Amino acid sequence: MNRTSGGTTSTTGPATPLTPFSPANMPKIDIPRAPDPQLDPVGYLRSLGAVRDRAKIVTDKALQNNLRHFDVDMSKFSDVVTFVANIIKRDYDAPFTSIPPHGRHQHFGVGGRDRIAHLLSTFAEDVDNTEKCKRMIDLFLVSVLLDAGAGTKWSYKSLENGRVYRRSEGIAVASLEMFKTGLFSGDKSNKFQVDKDGLQSLTVEKLAQGLQSTPGNEMAGLEGRAQLLIRLGKALQDKKEFFGEDGRPGSLLNHILSHPATQASSVIIVPLPVLWNVLLNGLAPIWPASRTAINGVSLGDAWPCSSMPQPAQSPSSPTFSPFPNTTGQSNGVAPWESILPFHKLTQWLTYSLMQPMQTIMKIHFAGQELLTGLPEYRNGGLFIDLGVLTLKEEDQKRGLAHYDEFCGRTGTKAVEVAPMFEPGDDVVVEWRGVTVGFLDRLCAEVNGALRNELAGNELSLAQVLEAGSWKGGREIAEMSRPNTKEPPILIDSDGTVF
Repeated sequence: MNRTSGGTTSTTGPATPLTPFSPANMPKIDIPRAPDPQLDPVGYLRSLGAVRDRAKIVTDKALQNNLRHFDVDMSKFSDVVTFVANIIKRDYDAPFTSIPPHGRHQHFGVGGRDRIAHLLSTFAEDVDNTEKCKRMIDLFLVSVLLDAGAGTKWSYKSLENGRVYRRSEGIAVASLEMFKTGLFSGDKSNKFQVDKDGLQSLTVEKLAQGLQSTPGNEMAGLEGRAQLLIRLGKALQDKKEFFGEDGRPGSLLNHILSHPATQASSVIIVPLPVLWNVLLNGLAPIWPASRTAINGVSLGDAWPCSSMPQPAQSPSSPTFSPFPNTTGQSNGVAPWESILPFHKLTQWLTYSLMQPMQTIMKIHFAGQELLTGLPEYRNGGLFIDLGVLTLKEEDQKRGLAHYDEFCGRTGTKAVEVAPMFEPGDDVVVEWRGVTVGFLDRLCAEVNGALRNELAGNELSLAQVLEAGSWKGGREIAEMSRPNTKEPPILIDSDGTVF
């Protein structure tokens, strides 16, 4: 039995149609290695394996209390472990096998209602499992892309039950209700889909209406979100090898099922890098062009970081590094080594899109252990609010000055003041890198703390993210800043990163 607490409801139980599919006796298959960074730095930094590899460098510095922007007190880490373990014990019964992996599906279940199960039950009898799965991929992808921080002013009143929802759950319910009206579909014969034509006909005004974003109830970064979805429509049109002639996100199902690396034995086995390649390369055109690039190729959610090895400065360097070389070693450090990749939204999409494919199509994804914890403000805020990380005084002053400027620029009332930075600020990049490494450590230590209750089972990182760290980060933020419930560091976001 799952229990409700802290304003969040866990709804995925044994009866839901999106319970993860875990086949027994899964044959081992080889997972392709990440590209060699010396030969293909772009391919390496865009690979999933690079996220954990590169974050380890910053995390190792954190363990030595040698970060640029944060003081680190590892004696407080056990407090985080205890806090997260207690949340898991409060909300789930041992041995915790009912905890779903982290994914978008759970947000649709706010208030204890499994809206996805209900939606699936409304489809006509001639809609087969393949089409059902495609529709869920369509919905989940758009919903995830809309799910950057909503800001403190925004809420959504459900058209179906009149209840008011905020933050991620509010965006989930809003995106579902927009999907059901056919807002994202350009096919009059099927409003339950997302396609190239529907998205390219979107406007900021249409999205604002769908999200109920009005003066006094503004959705933060609304224009950025609208432009992201319009660019998605263009990518769906252009990337036919992934999204088919119909230009639907759900058509990626055809691509991965027909991929040479996909195996069909007693179950369908897809190497995770096959799905990763679709999401990273198929969606590459949707991200803002101003992000970090090497040789003109955008790296997506990857940023220079002063805590990474720094190359010698050179005007002809294939990427920029805004930090001086402070290591005293100019030889042997390539420009790519200063960059810290995260691919947070792509990972969030991967976690989320696997759910309908696992449960409706019974697909098994091999190599899920390559996915990392998500470096966003809930998971990262947990380590600040519980004292493991403390922003250094100089950065605190700079962040507060940015917040003051932000309030003046946007007319925001400073209720609970917190430091604010741009997404690419070195403070934020370092914070995110440490978060990736600390979440791996947290997973291992939470499993140790719950050893008796687990009775031989082990929680996956995706389960710890779902039941512990993300929820814990939200709850400690609500306790620490009850008026705004915002994280301890604010992001001046355009609606396309967090």
